[in-house]
Amino acid sequence: MTQRRVAVVTGASSGIGRASARRLAADGYEVICAARRTGRVRELAREIDGRAVTCDVTSAEEVAALAAEVGDRLDVLVANAGGALGVEPVVDANLDEWRTMFETNVIGVARCVQALMPALVRAEGEIIVIGSVAAHVSYEGGGGYVAAKHAVRAMIGSLRLEVYDRPVRVCEIDPGMVQSDEFSLVRFHGDAEKAAAVYAGVVGPLTQEDIAECVSFVAARPKHVNIDSMVVRPRAQPAQHKVHRRA
Repeated sequence: MTQRRVAVVTGASSGIGRASARRLAADGYEVICAARRTGRVRELAREIDGRAVTCDVTSAEEVAALAAEVGDRLDVLVANAGGALGVEPVVDANLDEWRTMFETNVIGVARCVQALMPALVRAEGEIIVIGSVAAHVSYEGGGGYVAAKHAVRAMIGSLRLEVYDRPVRVCEIDPGMVQSDEFSLVRFHGDAEKAAAVYAGVVGPLTQEDIAECVSFVAARPKHVNIDSMVVRPRAQPAQHKVHRRA
């Protein structure tokens, strides 16, 4: 009897994480849905016949509990938990928010990779990190987030070199403008009007399901094929600073 493949998705309670969990479940994976919001991941796990784990990636104890739930084999880790906070210039930035972004986007990814690497090696698995085009270019008002995502990209590049002799693939998916349900809302501290303005008039922003499709594609490659990185933008955003908006 063929053993069912297992995937972990962090930050699965909303946005790209939730969409990725649904897509991987449709691909036949048993998905372990991990996020801080217990009610949401339990609801998602029931929907997709997966498992729910309450997990804040900034907590060593909770990530250890996630690894214990996974057991000795893991086919795919989607390290998605992260996010942006604030749009202030560097000189006015809230450094506590910067610290939170580094703890989630950078340290959280590293902590999950450390805890789950043995299970990934046993399954000849795949690490898929959800980064951002902010890892490739700086922009005003993005200092803390840009720095965090640059750090993620650098870290994943080092990881790929360090595990070259182990049967684990490492991919970074860097989305551009994605109109997900919470990313901008969180960034603007719940200000729905400011969050909506980010996408106002944009001709065809990406959806969270578009990125989930990319996750599915990367995970489905043969084990000798590694997609190092994938930059995904809407056609309306050829560069970070240039976006087609309807008048």
